[in-house]
Amino acid sequence: MTEALLEVNHLKTYFPITSGLFNRTVGHVKAVDDISITLKEGEAFGLVGESGSGKSTVGKTIVRLADKTSGEVKFKGIDLHQLSEKELRKLRPKLQLIFQDPYSSLNPRVRVGDAIGEALINHGLATKAEARELVLEVMDACGLSTYHYDRFPHEFSGGQRQRIGIARALVLNPDLIIADEPVSALDVSIQAQIINLFRKLQVSRGLTYLFISHDLSVVEHLCTRIGVMYLGTMMETASRDELFRNPLHPYTKALLSAVPVPIPKKKRKDQKERIVLSGDIPNPANPPSGCKFHTRCPFATDICREQLPVFRHAGGDHYIACHLA
Repeated sequence: MTEALLEVNHLKTYFPITSGLFNRTVGHVKAVDDISITLKEGEAFGLVGESGSGKSTVGKTIVRLADKTSGEVKFKGIDLHQLSEKELRKLRPKLQLIFQDPYSSLNPRVRVGDAIGEALINHGLATKAEARELVLEVMDACGLSTYHYDRFPHEFSGGQRQRIGIARALVLNPDLIIADEPVSALDVSIQAQIINLFRKLQVSRGLTYLFISHDLSVVEHLCTRIGVMYLGTMMETASRDELFRNPLHPYTKALLSAVPVPIPKKKRKDQKERIVLSGDIPNPANPPSGCKFHTRCPFATDICREQLPVFRHAGGDHYIACHLA
């Protein structure tokens, strides 16, 4: 049986709201509010939801770019948030993050080859000469040419920059890659190329992905399991096929109905009726009582407004937090 590589248990990440002359804490932004995720080795898990749902904060909290408020983040059985900075540094190469905007994460004055190999040298994993060979190898795996090594970030297109971001994460031979909206800023044709690259690398290198996206049509092509987040809370998780075949939560149904179809004028048999949600996602500093989705749910009842739903088993590997399903 494949062991769990990453275990996130009841994770909460709150950011304080301060006010007054003495910066007293007057409230909290509940960016992540009790999330649990388990990833097995070699698995690709998709985390989806609207902007502001807390997806990116989950990724940043896992790798300790943000501090947790409570809960556990275990990588190979080790609680990352209990490690000292020195102990965490030893594990950093095995946990890599790919950012949404690759250009802002690259130093414009550093040549691409040096930027990719920088972490190898800083972590003492290779000499400068060895790093160059490893960088050229991983650049080739990511669809970059040898002559790109000495170029600067501004000389590349958006798709090429994202390949650089992938190469920079991959060169450390990580066990887990957290990809935070890695294709959202790219053209559709380039998105397909990057998704195919992710799939190819997963097969060839046995990678494990936590793939964060707002687009279900993207995670459908890469991920085997999907979790749906809303306002810092997990609403539904299931295998990809089960989620697309039998969505149970009203929010998941709304997201699936918004997925574009190849032939919009000719309705497919499996196409969902378009569900338009009213209003905007609530303020995470003052979330609604009960089910957080009840303010936009067309099926909400009194119990939805008053009582927080339990994240419960719905059969197979399907889990849901809803009073109605």
